[in-house]
Amino acid sequence: MRQALIAAFAALLAAGTAAVHAGTLVDLAVVNRATGERIPVHAHRGRLYVAGAPGTKYSLLLNNKSGERVLTVVSVDGVNVITGDTAAPAQSGYVLGPWGSVGIEGWRKSMSEVAAFVFTPLPDSYAARTGRPGNVGVIGVAVFREYQPRPPEFYPLEQPAPFSGPGARSEAREGAARGAAPASPPADALSRIAPKPEEKLGTGHGEREASEARWTNFRRDSAYPAEMISVYYDSRANLIARGVIPSAPRAEPNPFPGFRFTPDPRG
Repeated sequence: MRQALIAAFAALLAAGTAAVHAGTLVDLAVVNRATGERIPVHAHRGRLYVAGAPGTKYSLLLNNKSGERVLTVVSVDGVNVITGDTAAPAQSGYVLGPWGSVGIEGWRKSMSEVAAFVFTPLPDSYAARTGRPGNVGVIGVAVFREYQPRPPEFYPLEQPAPFSGPGARSEAREGAARGAAPASPPADALSRIAPKPEEKLGTGHGEREASEARWTNFRRDSAYPAEMISVYYDSRANLIARGVIPSAPRAEPNPFPGFRFTPDPRG
């Protein structure tokens, strides 16, 4: 049984805005802390994107949509937001109570402090400054259900099989092995943003802020996440250049811009 964190959630956010991901278990929203509003989400080629601006602080809002506790392992730029390790689903995360919410405002520094998430040019990002710039520009959440003891199951006595030769046993074992093989992780979990010639946006290690948390025990129902959420981000200009955000329509040039009827005299 591993330990996980429960963070105190104190932010009150505007209602009625769309969540980043309407998942089965958890919703994720990226919140502009200066305005308290959720950053609009743009869907493009099967991925979700949000636009940030250098110097803007942001937080992650997670909402548990189920009536059971869940564990959320959260990464920013490929880095675990609690431990600072290169992110993997088996690591520590935040526990959400039934129908509960948590606001994650930065990199966990202690049980009482975080270093604020702030959009910054890629070279100034926490991941780049710790030698890991390869996954800058993505926020990830791996969601785990909690283990629930199952009642004992009773089976009738086995009847002799019509044929129990070695070939049948071998085939049965092979079939069972195929059925028990672990599923491949979602394609989104393995994909990466293609490099761009212009500078990307990353997440910096901002000033320290008060943020209370405590340890709790959580036993995962499975070694594999029940849900994986990925949200990519970059500057608005870069997202427009990549076609993620439509650019503003350009007005057609007018060959006679001064054409008009005679105006009334002044006075």
